[in-house]
Formats: sequence, C-alpha cells, structure tokens
Amino acid sequence: MAGVRGLLTVCLLVGASALLASGCGETKTASAAAVAAPKPHCAHLAGWQKLANRVQAPVYCPGWLPDPLTSQIGGRWSNGDGVSPDRSYLESFVWQETGPGAADGELHVVLRGYPGEPKIPTCRTGGADSRNVPCFDGFRGNVKAGGITATLYSGPNQDMDAWHAVLLWHRNGTMYTLSEHVAPPLTFNKTVSYLERELASLVLVKPKG
Repeated sequence: MAGVRGLLTVCLLVGASALLASGCGETKTASAAAVAAPKPHCAHLAGWQKLANRVQAPVYCPGWLPDPLTSQIGGRWSNGDGVSPDRSYLESFVWQETGPGAADGELHVVLRGYPGEPKIPTCRTGGADSRNVPCFDGFRGNVKAGGITATLYSGPNQDMDAWHAVLLWHRNGTMYTLSEHVAPPLTFNKTVSYLERELASLVLVKPKG
C-alpha cells in the first residue's frame, strides 16, 4: 500500500506540473493575441483618397468615430468638406440630439490639414472687439497613440473648433489637427479619451498621380 500511495503522489505531482505548464502556455498565447491588434482601417477610403489627390498631400482618415458618426465624406453625418486656395482642408462630422423632449447632446469631430505649413494659423475672435489670436490655444500636455505624439489644446480655440479639445501634430512639415466638441453627453476627460482612440485609429492616405 505504501508503494501505491507513493506512485499516486508522483502521478499527482506530474499532473499538476503539466497543468501549470499548460496554463503558462495559454497565458503566453493570450498575450501574443492581445499584442497582435488589427491594423486601423479606413472604411470610406474613396473620399479620403480624392481629398489627398486634391490637396496633393497625405491626409488622415479616422478608422473610428463615436457612434453614430462615420468617416464618410459627404455622407449623412458630414457637415463640412472644404479646401482653401492654400490647400489647407477641413472635414467635419456631427450628430445632434434634437426634437421635443430630447436631451441636449452633440458629437462633433473636425479634422484639418495644412500642407507645407507647420505654424498655428491666426483667427479672428469676432464681435465688436474682434482681434487676432492663435486658432488653437490652451496647452494641456501631450497625447500619444498610433505612433503619433500630439499636443493637446483645451482652448479657447476658434472657428469650427470653438469649445473643442484639439490634438495637433506635425508630419514632414505639415500640421494636422483632430478636435472634438466638449459637450453633453461628454465631459472633458471623456472627450480626450475619445480623441486618443480616434488618434490611434488614423489611417494615412497618400496622394496618387
């Protein structure tokens, strides 16, 4: 009986070791799967490719926007699609909760690019005491995502970026911005978390031809 008990003890120890080894192997597999995240995808590439060709400079297509927004230029949620003579561009997407009894709510995302221009432009404040001010102001630190290090500005920002939190970065001498309105249902911190996710999802679209 002592010999049988000893044999059982050895078997149990071997089995436990196998389970531990198996568990470690599964952990490594899960970790590897977590690291291999899918690459960002531009769902409406045709419109962004057309924009890149028009401004003859790379543009950034957002692979993710808060529901129900989509990145389709000229689509249901698109409320701004413009290119200036200097080739700077603006793409705007907005959702608003309206109607009797509806809670006040808005989601508004703006993307800009200034080909060949690294400096923050000047805007007019408007009103009787209108004056020249930086279009983006109120430094709040840096945000890193998707291989991009962006500067966060909390405002006052101007024009369509008024009341927005703004991320600003540079690539090859061109300045880009991504902004989102700080408005219900979002707090400032929630808006910044959305911006970080949007920054991580950006897909660079280069001009063709």
